[in-house]
Amino acid sequence: MSVPGGSTVRGAERFADAFGRRLGGGTIGSVPVVLGLLAIWAVFQILNPHFLSPRNLSNLSVDIVGTGMLALGVIFVLLVGEIDLSVGSVSGLASALYAVLNVNLGMAEPPAIVLGVLCGTAVGFVHGFFTAVVGVPAFVVTLAGLLGWYGLMLFIMGTYGTINLNDQGVVAQLTNYYFSDVAAAYALAALGTAGYFLTAWRGVKRRRAAGVPTRPPAVIALRTGALAVIAFAAAYVLNRFQGLPLALLIFLVFLVVLDYVLRRTTYGRMIFALGGGVEAARRAGINVAWVRTSAFMMSSTMAAIGGLFLASRINSVSQTSVTTDLLMNAIAAAVIGGTSLFGGRGSTWSALLGVLVIQSIASGVALMDIQTAVQFMITGGVLLLAVVIDSLSRRAQRAHGRA
Repeated sequence: MSVPGGSTVRGAERFADAFGRRLGGGTIGSVPVVLGLLAIWAVFQILNPHFLSPRNLSNLSVDIVGTGMLALGVIFVLLVGEIDLSVGSVSGLASALYAVLNVNLGMAEPPAIVLGVLCGTAVGFVHGFFTAVVGVPAFVVTLAGLLGWYGLMLFIMGTYGTINLNDQGVVAQLTNYYFSDVAAAYALAALGTAGYFLTAWRGVKRRRAAGVPTRPPAVIALRTGALAVIAFAAAYVLNRFQGLPLALLIFLVFLVVLDYVLRRTTYGRMIFALGGGVEAARRAGINVAWVRTSAFMMSSTMAAIGGLFLASRINSVSQTSVTTDLLMNAIAAAVIGGTSLFGGRGSTWSALLGVLVIQSIASGVALMDIQTAVQFMITGGVLLLAVVIDSLSRRAQRAHGRA
């Protein structure tokens, strides 16, 4: 005798069992960082009621973009089990090249932007060649790049010191333009929610056709509802200040596109396979040298793009644009967000979560008028906690035969 709703109940029970196995097996995903972010917001809101104000949250949504772009590129390198210490210098080099070409030499802005980004791509190829082909450890290659590309940036800047960008130029508007029509933010929220639901439902249909376990429809509906609440709440908050920032929109587009590349393309599967084991990937017919080189090219390209956003935020490029905390924040954002330092596990959304944590700490410390030293100590503690969780998760997976 069948019980009405019995299949839904059994589906929920299977999902609960699966979640319990994931918890015990060390594959709980982004749950810790989400809880940590909520805790950070709650603490700073209690200490300063302006922290969750529309103005501060809108500024936060723009502040995360520059570092977030760098973190997106770093994720590709971390996924293949490598490290890139040069992203801060590459971002400064690309922005300096753009500024000198456009402002000082009079080149039109579009080709100056393209050349700045391609400069980053070329740097990544150099890193990948020495790492994947010559066999020099990535730590040494990118550490040399950190110094060398910073020196090249200083050489390009010459005696200019600081170059102010055109207030009405494309780069300057990246972080200064807002879609003031309230429909823009709400349309983005609706599009994101609908896109998630359709993607999740198509995944369920494919898994059913293949005869493998799927998430219960109730779980998909619950997740879609939660996403809708978050998305429309964010749209409401943004509209209470100046509207949807162009920088945030571009960042979200990069997140979605690169997430698709990693999860839905052959290239993305090769990235994860290489992070899971070099020898196994080679025996599977993967061109290991090419994949590793392309990961470094992606990292440096995104660093160059991030450099343009960072320059846009202060509307200038200077010899002090490259700071030590930029590199640390980019790597920390990827790791704090859930990308493993051991390779083979992570997603582009790690960049969003991680940079939100780091920038929220920076914003809260600034509002509280606390010394910057405290910000570094808090961020360092959060990073250590993230690495500890990653290590424990990997140990649990190894114990369950999954790593």
